[in-house]
Amino acid sequence: MEGKHAMGTGLKAVKKALKKAGLTGVEAHEWRKSVVLTGRAPSWDDKIRAGYAATKKGYKGVVNDIVAEGVEADVMSIPSTTDSLLEGRHFDVVVIGGGVIGSAIARELSRYNITIALLDKEDDLAIHASSRNDGMIHPGLAASPGSLKAHYNVRGNRAYTKVCEELGVELKRPGSLVLFSNPFIKLILPFLKARARKNGVDGYQYLSKKEVNEIEPNTTTHQHGAFFLPSTGILSPYKLTIAFAENAVQNGAEVFLCTAVLGFDMEDNHIARIKTNRGTFSASVVINAAGIWADKIADFANDRFFSLHGRKGVEAVLDTKTGHYQRRIMAMPHLFQTSSKTKGGGLVITNEGNLLIGPTAEEVPYRELYTTEQQDIDALMKHIKLNTRLNISDIITYFAGIRACTYEEDFIIEASEYIDNLVHAAGIQSPGLASAPAIAEDITAIVIDKLKKLQDVTTRENFNPYRKAIPEMKDLSLEERARYIRENPAYGRIVCRCEEISEGEIRDTLRSPIPVTTLDGLKRRARVGAGRCHGGFCTPRVLEIMSEELHMNMTEITKKGKYSEFLLDETKRNITYSDKHVRSIESTE
Repeated sequence: MEGKHAMGTGLKAVKKALKKAGLTGVEAHEWRKSVVLTGRAPSWDDKIRAGYAATKKGYKGVVNDIVAEGVEADVMSIPSTTDSLLEGRHFDVVVIGGGVIGSAIARELSRYNITIALLDKEDDLAIHASSRNDGMIHPGLAASPGSLKAHYNVRGNRAYTKVCEELGVELKRPGSLVLFSNPFIKLILPFLKARARKNGVDGYQYLSKKEVNEIEPNTTTHQHGAFFLPSTGILSPYKLTIAFAENAVQNGAEVFLCTAVLGFDMEDNHIARIKTNRGTFSASVVINAAGIWADKIADFANDRFFSLHGRKGVEAVLDTKTGHYQRRIMAMPHLFQTSSKTKGGGLVITNEGNLLIGPTAEEVPYRELYTTEQQDIDALMKHIKLNTRLNISDIITYFAGIRACTYEEDFIIEASEYIDNLVHAAGIQSPGLASAPAIAEDITAIVIDKLKKLQDVTTRENFNPYRKAIPEMKDLSLEERARYIRENPAYGRIVCRCEEISEGEIRDTLRSPIPVTTLDGLKRRARVGAGRCHGGFCTPRVLEIMSEELHMNMTEITKKGKYSEFLLDETKRNITYSDKHVRSIESTE
């Protein structure tokens, strides 16, 4: 879309679409190569409708600045930490955002002899979308052919075999079954196969109803065959994110937690300085991988050519016993529903043995609000029927995540067209996890190309792609477990009974390259308290171990950061007994 004629034609089309949708309070104007929406809408849903009405009109992006009636402006949470840790420093590259994308990029960049800082505003990595998903490595069928999603999904899927081997992250490829709800759906098999071919999906085949029952005997009797995608994988998304970042640290990168970007000092079209709660500093290249807040970071640099909105997905976690009822991922989507912006959810297996139900999909106005409602739970129940052995009583907990969606429903992977040292990795929603290794490769190539125009850049000769994972005792043979216990008896003391986590594993986790200071951080890494009792048995002992390893009073330890302390005070602190009282007790014995 070049030239005034194309821009003006696009604007007329946007205004016509808004009028047709009945959104009379919305105005539209052009800014650079994007269309900007302003004005007021009766509801949040109307604001979202306006955003989608403005797409596919020849613009690069949609900036949605409409005010929705009754919805307060969302504000990014900022850490309470304030110090001068970063004041005056300079890095060759700064990565904003410690999710799976930012961490994967930091690791890929650490292959070069450059200085790297990975920033995250939370007290741990993978706090938001990167720990709030089902860990499914999608095969690449769902993404629209020709989209960045399709391109990066398949590349990333293929890369994970090597990546997980190097990082010590467990990856399994159970495959996924797209179940047919009626026999007539077989008529679209040619379409599914053609789409799979266009996207480059590795392996696919049709299975009859009988064949599905043979490999998954607990599948609903209402299925009529399936499209089987064997390349579908599963892994722990938070363990993967931590592994990416730890390997980056092992290769020279620095990670700064509780560090929020508050703005940029701009000089012409260049980010001269980065302002944070921990000081102002500079970088030759800045990478915007800030997840749901990436549009805000772009705005700091006057480069907000897109808007993000949250799409909340709720999932239910089932007891580990349910892992024996199913060996593959299963879903029964509405294959004729071409306008859907989500894959529809299903039953996802995990490496740990739990089954997950979901996710749902709802456009929401608040980007970090992870509440679950009864309506979310009700919406999940349709999926539980796909497996005849499952029951609602198998559910042990729920969680919600929020995806960072552009109105174009595609990734943004590019150098800024207007800011010479800014690179965007934004709008990364599903299949972002599957795409992470491939996105990291391309973003790194863009960054290194920019750096080479400023300085000499060489590859790191001693780059070590391997990360030694902490051993998980419950997955070892008796002989292997005995060997570890002989070397360190703490591996023989089970602390978390539900998940069979030993004291040795907990202490190893607390000593990892990236600090773990909260119980939730420990839970994400080592699954302590992730079982049916939710830590009811093990939490007191875990707090003791954390206190010893972190050299903190137990009253200082929190669940998930400030204002989530477990303990108020010591119950017997400063209590003394007089000699007379002690003697009176002795006389009664």
